[in-house]
Amino acid sequence: MSARKLKVVLTRRLPDAVETRMRELFDAELNLTDRPMSRDDLAAALQRAEVLAPTITDHLDAELIAGAGEQLKMIANFGAGVDHIDIDAAVGRGIIVTNTPGVLTEDTADLGMSLILAVSRRIVEGAAVVEDGRFEGWSPTWMCGRKLWGKRLGIVGMGRIG
Repeated sequence: MSARKLKVVLTRRLPDAVETRMRELFDAELNLTDRPMSRDDLAAALQRAEVLAPTITDHLDAELIAGAGEQLKMIANFGAGVDHIDIDAAVGRGIIVTNTPGVLTEDTADLGMSLILAVSRRIVEGAAVVEDGRFEGWSPTWMCGRKLWGKRLGIVGMGRIG
């Protein structure tokens, strides 16, 4: 006889490997549409879930949390920020709220560097010219942008990323 699996509701699609593992370990309910849940759908999920795994697109305010079923024990946020969750309302109901701090630190820095390259080399502008059918052939000065070779680059900011 196997133990009862915890009911986990995921509000958005996650990578296939994550969803597969969630199905193995839990009674996992997936949002296969990958669209943000409506407020009514979130309210219904809070009635079923023992663990709700929301993302930043799910606004869990005090009213929604107050209406959660007694079985809800945890809100396991898929992301670093928790501004979209009323932490005080959850804690007041004895619901644990978790997040994934630092999970995107290196990825955000990578994206910052990618944006620097895209802007300096006019990549988005060039792609738009090709997609719109306005490309008339190469020329020595077409979309050259600015060279980064030999330059010192960095991201200045606060916290772990800059």
